[in-house]
Amino acid sequence: MMPPVAKTLLRLGSRLGSTAQNALEVARFGGFDTDEDASPCEVVTEQRVYRLRHYFPGEGGGPVVLLVPPLMITAEVYDISSRVSAVRVLRDLGVDPWVVDFGAPEREPGGLERTVSDHVLAVSDAVDRIREATGRDVHLAGYSQGGMFVYQAAAYRRSEGIASVVTFGSPADTSVGLPFGLPSWLASEGVERIPDALLGGFAVPGWVTRLGFQLLSPVKSVRSRVDFILQLHDRERLAPRERQRRFLEREGWVSWPGPALAEFIRQFIQHNRMLTGGFLIGDRLVTLADITCPVLTFVGEVDEIAAPPMVRGIRRAAPRAQVYEASLRAGHFGLVVGSLAIARTWLAVAAWARWRDGEQELPGIVVPVAGDEEAASAGLPGGPAGYGLQLAMGIGTSAARSAYRTASRAVHGTRQLGGEAAQNLPRLARLERIQSDTRMSMGLLLDEQARRMPDEVFFLYQGRGHTHDAAKRRIDAVVRGLIHIGVRRGDAVGVLMGTRPTALALVAALNRLGAVAVLLRPDGDPAAEARLGQVTRVVADPEHAAAAAKLEGVSGFLLGGAGRGERGPLTDMEAIDPDRVEPPGWYRPNPGRAGDLAFVVFRGDGDQLRASRITNRRWALSAFGTASSASLSSSDTVYSLTPLQHPSALLMSLGGAVAGGARLALASAHRGSGGLGGRPPSRSTTRRRSGTRRGATA
Repeated sequence: MMPPVAKTLLRLGSRLGSTAQNALEVARFGGFDTDEDASPCEVVTEQRVYRLRHYFPGEGGGPVVLLVPPLMITAEVYDISSRVSAVRVLRDLGVDPWVVDFGAPEREPGGLERTVSDHVLAVSDAVDRIREATGRDVHLAGYSQGGMFVYQAAAYRRSEGIASVVTFGSPADTSVGLPFGLPSWLASEGVERIPDALLGGFAVPGWVTRLGFQLLSPVKSVRSRVDFILQLHDRERLAPRERQRRFLEREGWVSWPGPALAEFIRQFIQHNRMLTGGFLIGDRLVTLADITCPVLTFVGEVDEIAAPPMVRGIRRAAPRAQVYEASLRAGHFGLVVGSLAIARTWLAVAAWARWRDGEQELPGIVVPVAGDEEAASAGLPGGPAGYGLQLAMGIGTSAARSAYRTASRAVHGTRQLGGEAAQNLPRLARLERIQSDTRMSMGLLLDEQARRMPDEVFFLYQGRGHTHDAAKRRIDAVVRGLIHIGVRRGDAVGVLMGTRPTALALVAALNRLGAVAVLLRPDGDPAAEARLGQVTRVVADPEHAAAAAKLEGVSGFLLGGAGRGERGPLTDMEAIDPDRVEPPGWYRPNPGRAGDLAFVVFRGDGDQLRASRITNRRWALSAFGTASSASLSSSDTVYSLTPLQHPSALLMSLGGAVAGGARLALASAHRGSGGLGGRPPSRSTTRRRSGTRRGATA
């Protein structure tokens, strides 16, 4: 019989031998070979940005669910292994799973040049293809940033073809905090100081993202590694979780494209465009208020990456949608990966999809919510005893957090006051330095903004966004057209147009040239106003070309609406090739001085018709004054209800947006501006539909 000491040494030797053998296999191959196959799927289509996978293609129909991964994680997050496969659970419960696969950007042609818009449009395209293949509307689901893509795609489509939206740990409001409870101003103020070229000039490698996520949960990361090492001798125990471990520690991470990162940080972290102001997909303005289909959000109660208040922001961002919530005692990854996700999350998703199709009851953990109320927890860990222990342990933590938040709010208030002072003092100082011979004009400020933030949106019109760079190119082209027709510095040129991008470009071009923009009112008496303004040329849009042609002693020109119908008898400036117009030697961009006449606007009619002459100095006083009093910045959107011919639009809306670097939203006549007598929408309607953050000017 073998002595006990010998048995112990033998077991220890066997354990060390198994540990060494398994460690060698992990070192050589990155992990164990578990012989687990991925779920069967076919690639239905392969496009420039994505591949569309259809899982279990020959196994019948059912409600269609399209799963969207986040940028930095591969699509295998929904099919890590047979033990933790979301698509297998969905298929077993009668749901037809499809997955968007963005691939690894670092290995795709042009992958590192992708933008957020590319991914959102890819999701929208996948919805169209699935509807065509199945004949059914799609339940659109996404995890983390993939859920943000889902929100954005649903808003972009205005919920067309979407049965419902399902998200897992997807923030909709970044103003309430950041991961680990950090205050949001840390990111907004810090990001504002990063140049665009640096922010979007490089891609974030997958290993950096992986390391970042691990640092967000350092205790859990270290504990999982220690547990793996301590159990390295027992291959059978490690095998069931091996695919999940390899996915989270190495194989599941991909690069984050630089342009997408820059757009994500600028629009959704710095400016919080998911909740306020709307965002651009391509050149189209999109707001989550356009979502009308039901929304189901999964909230991780202990999620340190997408904290519950950030996720619950969808209730305010999508006021027209009925929002439901499932609250689970899980972290960020635990919502979609692991035993809890298999037992609770994906069962609820399948039941939700079947409930929307009228096939079964609403799952028990899903409840409708409104406002800022919290859904009931799906269950207490460890029962009442566990809850009591958790409550006792949390007293000290809660007190510390309360003290921290109080101090944070005080610091934030102080910093906000200091930030507004730092923002407004240079504007006021610049106003104080303006003398009659100081170079100052709208064109000059527009050039400064175009140099400082060329890719930021300058103005919005009929749901389209126009960047400072695009506006500058259009304004410069119009300047060359004006030079071609003989306009010189100091000339008075009539502008007979409705509110449209061309009118804005023409007014800015005249100012850049040093000419005087005489803003004729389409609903007034253009002939009398033209005489009072002493104009010899008038530029009109196609809608007002007939009125311009009737003006006596005035040369008429047409601008805007190129290629749209009959152009009429006026000289068409759109036919001028700006590249062939050589600027004369006398031309200097933005020569206007503060004392120079810049604009002429009109008020009254008949015998009460009066002209108001506005110098560059007066315009600058109104522009900087509006920007300072409203504390306008690039995070804000100014919504102008009045037409450009109205002094409030020219001096306050346009002036404040240009001086403050804010976005300008122009209301067209059919949106209710109605000249001077239009009725403005309510503040809430204005905010939702047009993304205003500051009060509208009427």
